[in-house]
Amino acid sequence: MLALIGLIIFIGQDIIVPLAFAILLAVLLLPLNNYLERKGISRVFAIILSLALFIIISGGVIYFLSSQIAGFMNDIPAIKKHLAEHEKTVQHWMTQQFNITKTEQTTIIDNAAEKIKDSGSGLLGNTFLSVTQGILLIVLLPVYCFLILYYRSMIKRFLIALFKSEHEPKVIEVLQESKLIVQGYMTGLIIEMGIVAAINALGFFIAGIEYAVFLGVLSAILNMIPYIGMLIASVFCMLITLTTSTHISDIIWVVVILTVVQFIDNNIIMPKVVSSKVKINALITILGVLIGGALAGVAGMFLSIPAIAILKVISDRVEGLKPWGILLGDDITGSKKNKIYLKLESIGHKFKTPSPVKPPTLEQ
Repeated sequence: MLALIGLIIFIGQDIIVPLAFAILLAVLLLPLNNYLERKGISRVFAIILSLALFIIISGGVIYFLSSQIAGFMNDIPAIKKHLAEHEKTVQHWMTQQFNITKTEQTTIIDNAAEKIKDSGSGLLGNTFLSVTQGILLIVLLPVYCFLILYYRSMIKRFLIALFKSEHEPKVIEVLQESKLIVQGYMTGLIIEMGIVAAINALGFFIAGIEYAVFLGVLSAILNMIPYIGMLIASVFCMLITLTTSTHISDIIWVVVILTVVQFIDNNIIMPKVVSSKVKINALITILGVLIGGALAGVAGMFLSIPAIAILKVISDRVEGLKPWGILLGDDITGSKKNKIYLKLESIGHKFKTPSPVKPPTLEQ
């Protein structure tokens, strides 16, 4: 069944990915929507207000990033000058280390440029396809989200009706806990992104890095992709710094700041803000991110964590799937009751107890 689901996601990702993002957004906006409805606002207007607030906030972030990129484009003459200086440094180093003359290096670069030019049409086609998919996602996301919020009661009744009546309490429990987990994960992720962006920007500003706020916000957004995002952000920030500065020390400072922030994020911010909502071990998280990326690209990486969390909720409540719930979780030593049982069992072996120790009852 997992293989079949993976195949369906791979083939139909253009349909499934926007729908999955819309479900996450709908669950995130659900508390605000319910609050507005309790205040007497009709469901349609409550959904419209919730979506409008989300669009305004998202538009503000996009406007900020766009303005920073525009400023970056205005500095292209200075960037070309810095790149020329770095090119001379690299050419000198190549000549010293590998005895390759500058003429030979220029020939190699020209040949590579010709190959890139020959494959440019295919690259342009792929880029156009990616942009088209992005626009389609932006258009479909609010439409899907509106319809999911509007028909949420009907969808809930449908999911309950899929199973026998004796399973109804478990189905309701799974739906409720999945909703809480997704809400907690998305909220925690947004809070974590804000904290990481502020720390990154402050560190870059103190180190005197150009576009400190832009690089801080961009690295925090990329950090939302578990484990892999910060590596991508580090490479991108290093490249930007390389084009805006002639000092190698600035690049070293970028690496140091991002490493320190990543350490703080992994050991303090993430466990307190995000990981407390989603109990998944690191091994499954990394595998899930890689599998999600293989199936649906960057969007699959982002969606993999809430999907695994929901799978764990289901596995914990289905008798035949409980071993999978154990594998997905992060409980290394087991519950408190199991710890007591293992301790008593070790004491029994130590004193050569003739009969095996039975698990303690709840009263014990």
